[in-house]
Amino acid sequence: MSAQAADAPVGRDTPMEISALHRVNGRRMTPPWPEGMQEIVLGLGCFWGAERLFWQLAGVHVTAVGYAGGITPNPTYQETCTGRTGHAEVVRVVFDPAEIDLDTLLRHFWEAHDPTQGNRQGNDIGPQYRSIILTVDDEQRALAERSRDAYGKALAAQGRGPITTEIMPLEAFYYAEEYHQQYLDKNPGGYCGLKGTGVSCPIS
Repeated sequence: MSAQAADAPVGRDTPMEISALHRVNGRRMTPPWPEGMQEIVLGLGCFWGAERLFWQLAGVHVTAVGYAGGITPNPTYQETCTGRTGHAEVVRVVFDPAEIDLDTLLRHFWEAHDPTQGNRQGNDIGPQYRSIILTVDDEQRALAERSRDAYGKALAAQGRGPITTEIMPLEAFYYAEEYHQQYLDKNPGGYCGLKGTGVSCPIS
């Protein structure tokens, strides 16, 4: 067992109980998805503003916030905030590739945050706020890596540092608590930590 695993909260076998209905569009946030839908899981800091970014895009079928990329099964928000679960705050984006392609989703991802900051986004500090892309197949991974390389060059041209975004296969997505789902629709004046670099991502 690694030191990280030994220090991680044990977690639980029971998934978080949520309503499973998206507050904004009324669609189910849990699989199975309608035929033809695809999904990708993205972390770009606090998941409240990140989820709103994606649910507003035409072609996105449904979104949900949760935890992924770490060790602890079915973690709570409080456990994730310790930084010891290994998870990042993420958004599950289910989309119709006939209406919006992955390159477009990735462009919004890159431009909505600063992917050079390591374990933080602005004043939100800790590994739970790191930039991460969790892919479901090799094609997604290749597209994500290509977009990272393209954006890395654009950032470097503007004097920015190297991208620290992790790109890894999705092993598990754990839903966050109900009150986090579509948080900024429930709390329109709530905190949104999204802040891009101002550098455009040169992909379609």
